[in-house]
Amino acid sequence: MSQKTIKLIKQSGVIPYRIRDEKIEVLLITTSSGLNWIVPKGNISKGMSLQDSAAKEAWEEAGVLGLVDNQELGYYKYYKQGKVYKVKMYLLLVRAVSGNYPEANLRRRRWVDVQKAISLVKETSLKPILENIACRDVINHVSTRI
Repeated sequence: MSQKTIKLIKQSGVIPYRIRDEKIEVLLITTSSGLNWIVPKGNISKGMSLQDSAAKEAWEEAGVLGLVDNQELGYYKYYKQGKVYKVKMYLLLVRAVSGNYPEANLRRRRWVDVQKAISLVKETSLKPILENIACRDVINHVSTRI
């Protein structure tokens, strides 16, 4: 018997965040179908670093610009149309938010605290990454480096 090979597709993404009233808020976006809450992520653009490619996705999907931390937060996997996607995640400190961005007509955005984000995202393998940044010390440490 032959085994079917599952294709692994590597992606990168960011968790956009800001500090509001001394609390961490993260920006979630909807999938293009509008059914689920996710974070910006996508295929790695040729010739770009993982971080730069993730920042590009943040602009295209969420309309945010900012500073991406070089330290990987971790990764999560998801399955779609018979393929496995592995997404390496980074923090993005949001410096600017635009209402005019490439996927503005496809997606909604929502700033939420980290605990709310954990409850809203459907992808269970993304939840531990969000839980790791729920600790204020992680954000403080990263914010001083970027």
